[in-house]
Amino acid sequence: MRHTISVLVENKFGVLTRVAGLFSGRGYNIDTLNVGPTHDPSLSRMTIVTRGDEATVEQICKQLNKLIDVVKVTDFHAGDFIDRELILVKVAAGSQNRAEVAQMAELFRGKIVDVQPNSVTVELTGTESKLEKFLLLMKDFGILDLTRTGQVALPRN
Repeated sequence: MRHTISVLVENKFGVLTRVAGLFSGRGYNIDTLNVGPTHDPSLSRMTIVTRGDEATVEQICKQLNKLIDVVKVTDFHAGDFIDRELILVKVAAGSQNRAEVAQMAELFRGKIVDVQPNSVTVELTGTESKLEKFLLLMKDFGILDLTRTGQVALPRN
């Protein structure tokens, strides 16, 4: 089962290495990891998506809480958080199908950010399922390149 864990940490050198080391040292996998500063420049928020049963995720959270630079650990449960991800996807699109790709991007509230003679690059944000549906449709045109930010999340309350 996938879990989204939010970790508020002190914005210091080496914190990311210690958190990643905790996961690798105990054999836990990280599906996505996103780190960025918060409104307080002394703090950063890590959003970690991992897989495991309740006991495994509880153990991960306990281990994270033991790290010296960790301020707060939150294991988000379904419905109590808002999550988004950003993708940039370069799609094969010549003059004959560029309009169709643009129309699909617009349907998904995406934005074309670059146009080349044989491709377009689309920027799209949303939930993982929304992005996966868009990518499934783009496979028919030909995905030339793709990058994803990984999930970011905040609690609803």
